[in-house]
Amino acid sequence: MKRSSLAQKIINAPYILWAALFVIAPLIMVLYYALTDSTGAFSLDSVKQIGDYGGTFILSISYGAVATLISLVIAYPFAYFLAHTKANFQRMSVMLVMLPMWMSFLIRTYSWITILGESGVINSALGKIGIGPLPLLNNGGAVILGMVYNFLPYMILPLYTIMAKMDVRLIEAAQDLGCGKLQVIRKVVFPLSVPGIASGITMVFVPCVSTFYITQKLGGGQVNLIGDVIEAQFQTANNYNLGAALSLVLMVMILICLGILNYFTDSDDEVNGGVLV
Repeated sequence: MKRSSLAQKIINAPYILWAALFVIAPLIMVLYYALTDSTGAFSLDSVKQIGDYGGTFILSISYGAVATLISLVIAYPFAYFLAHTKANFQRMSVMLVMLPMWMSFLIRTYSWITILGESGVINSALGKIGIGPLPLLNNGGAVILGMVYNFLPYMILPLYTIMAKMDVRLIEAAQDLGCGKLQVIRKVVFPLSVPGIASGITMVFVPCVSTFYITQKLGGGQVNLIGDVIEAQFQTANNYNLGAALSLVLMVMILICLGILNYFTDSDDEVNGGVLV
């Protein structure tokens, strides 16, 4: 037992070291800067300034929630369809879903400027039939589009993984008991896919709320989210203390949202056993 325990500690050592260096240490630094001033003395001045950005926090969460919801609406039927196709088609489709992720995030976002701009692909096509140019860029809609485009694969993949592993016998049993297609989805498929939904929401909502590059390129300064404010404090204003305080509050808000999501997810799984009755 002692040898096994020692071997386990040796195996876990790299992961513990990684977590300490790249997770725990940065969090301690954020907490330190948030609770000090420029001289390093303890101060709550930065924390007191957070109230001035309440509207920005709400706007960021709203944009993140809308982008996450749109991603879920698009990804859910696609993942369901994909999970019920032939294996070769599934592998090819998953590769195509992951293909944009192999390119730089900056390039993927910047490419939408050439599509949505006044002289972009869409407005050029509309101009040939006497329409436009339409204001497709530098607005909230363009920002949400950029969020959905960049983070949609993170919603599709966990949903597809869950649905592909579902026991087909449960669906067949529901059909034998007289359930129609919509009832099968509502009472069997949806409850079993809740863990995938929770994972997808987590993986999409968090980067959407904290993003800043998408708003800068597709929002054109017209949309200012909390990620933009934090980035400005570190890059332009050189106010690390306020930037750290805003980052700390953002982390806490995200953790609260994810905690609520996980609470209801766990409750549903425990009460219904994964299938609605």
